[in-house]
Amino acid sequence: MSVSLGDILAAQAQPPFGVVAGAALIALALVGVNTTWRVVRNAITIAHEGGHAAAAVLTGRRLRGIRLHSDTSGLTIMKGKPTGIGMAVTLLAGYATPSLLGIGGAALLDRGHIRLLLWLTILLLVPILIMIRNFYGLLLILATGAAVFAVSWYATGPWQALFAYTGVWFLLIGGVRPVVEVQLHRRRGSGMRSDPDQLAGITRLPGGFWVFVFLLWTVGSLLAGAYLLDLLPETALPR
Repeated sequence: MSVSLGDILAAQAQPPFGVVAGAALIALALVGVNTTWRVVRNAITIAHEGGHAAAAVLTGRRLRGIRLHSDTSGLTIMKGKPTGIGMAVTLLAGYATPSLLGIGGAALLDRGHIRLLLWLTILLLVPILIMIRNFYGLLLILATGAAVFAVSWYATGPWQALFAYTGVWFLLIGGVRPVVEVQLHRRRGSGMRSDPDQLAGITRLPGGFWVFVFLLWTVGSLLAGAYLLDLLPETALPR
């Protein structure tokens, strides 16, 4: 199968409501079931660490690399001042990015750009691949990119739609669970080096406040994405 630039940029027909709702249920199951979550959480970690890396570069920090681990944790290695607005923005970007990508994906799907979304996903993985500094991370990025490429190149339109909608729903729903998890770790005293606690050290606002900010953002993004994907009534959010 050959795909031209025109094919990538062209809008596709909106899938039936059943596909949109079915994709949401699949994503909910992937996030809600612990067995599958332990595997697919890697994708959220890619987005999380990619968000840290992008924010670090945009705020003038020197990015040294990204490490992704088999326990679904990650580490963005950078050099720069450990305090100030730049560091705060970099820390904020981690938990915010999966939901931000989900909203962006929902906006593209709302306009019928299913294939464009798939190719943009591959494009976004390239700079992360370049900055990966461990073998597991390399395998993870290559496997993720290969899966998206295979769907975008070989799958038929309906399967591309199901895959793309499931991916967007996964980012929107999956963006919420890590925020809940980090608060549970904090309550047990095992998350004191978490992003919220590092933000607390920089801003002097308590870590719980930043957890609330992340939760507000991720849940709000989920509702906004659901509206864009026509799973909420027209009166739910202003358009």
